[in-house]
Amino acid sequence: MEFQFERSEKFPDWIEICKKTGVHRFLPASTRNYDSSYFLSEYKNQYNKTYFEDEINLRSIAKQRLDLLKRIFPGKLDSKNPLRLLEIGSATGFFLDEARKLGYEAQGIEISEEASEYALKNLKLDIWKGSFVDFPENGKFDVIASFFTLEHMSQIEAIWQKIANLLKPGGALLVAFPSFYGPTFQTNAPEWFKTHPEDHFFDYDPRSIQKLLKELNFDVVFQMPLSFHPNRDRGWRGRLPLSIYKWISKITCYGDTMQTVAKKKN
Repeated sequence: MEFQFERSEKFPDWIEICKKTGVHRFLPASTRNYDSSYFLSEYKNQYNKTYFEDEINLRSIAKQRLDLLKRIFPGKLDSKNPLRLLEIGSATGFFLDEARKLGYEAQGIEISEEASEYALKNLKLDIWKGSFVDFPENGKFDVIASFFTLEHMSQIEAIWQKIANLLKPGGALLVAFPSFYGPTFQTNAPEWFKTHPEDHFFDYDPRSIQKLLKELNFDVVFQMPLSFHPNRDRGWRGRLPLSIYKWISKITCYGDTMQTVAKKKN
């Protein structure tokens, strides 16, 4: 597919917006190295524990995500003919390990040396070290998953076309991203740009993901916000009772982070 970016009239120094999909390109973005600090000190600064120390919680989240795949593969796991699953940005392998326990034939792609070594040596997982754009297209997968990774990649057309090429017809795509359809960007854009990670090249929202995936012959099956932050909302939603705020957020996929499940058409 082809993206068509043009400068935003409202934020010309910060973003370009794709005319076809609505995806945002973050203009100040730059590539960085994902060394040990990414999984240790940086993660700890945000969550008060390192990635490794957060294993129990990360495995619990992995199980919840894998449960979403039942929307596309109800009762289809078979140890004799396992579904092939690829995770882009597999980190330390906790999601892949939980997938393997369920019967998936799991493989990961990870650019961080420390994270990939942990998954290889400690969990005995099948990990390809390197960037997704360099991953060889040898065979197809039933499931491709990626969580808070694709926004770090600058070659947007290449990565989305490669995902479409690697996924079998009828296969599932499970992805999570930061979202600009949430309280921070929608009601406090200066804070959004102030806190925007410097290595995030592209930003998505529910509608732009739907349009992008439609171009690639996918149907979106399910979308949900992954966070609820009424305290960040300076608009009318922020004045609602928490229960109503969450209800509206769930039905509209309104949040600073989101998750999408899509099925590739046959």
